[in-house]
Amino acid sequence: MNARRTKKKRSRLVKYESLDDMPPAQRLSVALRRMSDAEVAHRAAADPDAGAIPPGFWDNAQVVYPERKEQITLRLDPEIIRWFKRTGKGYQSRMGAVLRSYVRSHRKTG
Repeated sequence: MNARRTKKKRSRLVKYESLDDMPPAQRLSVALRRMSDAEVAHRAAADPDAGAIPPGFWDNAQVVYPERKEQITLRLDPEIIRWFKRTGKGYQSRMGAVLRSYVRSHRKTG
């Protein structure tokens, strides 16, 4: 198996390079295996989080691609760069999220 734990000390998150590397899923409990199809359907219908998709839901769907990021040169205080780098991989995305939050909070509504 080609799995690795993430760097956080107490993390239970395990990343696999492919689905083939994953261990087999645990077997369903005896109670679940004995359930009839009708009971499964009834329970699924009663689950508020498992709502059915109405007919025609996807008829007018359009693919929306995210806006491409733009590469720039930006001078920042070393303290700021060190702080974000200490937060680990993806620190540049987090910097962008902070800036995006600032812009949204200061954008004039109108």
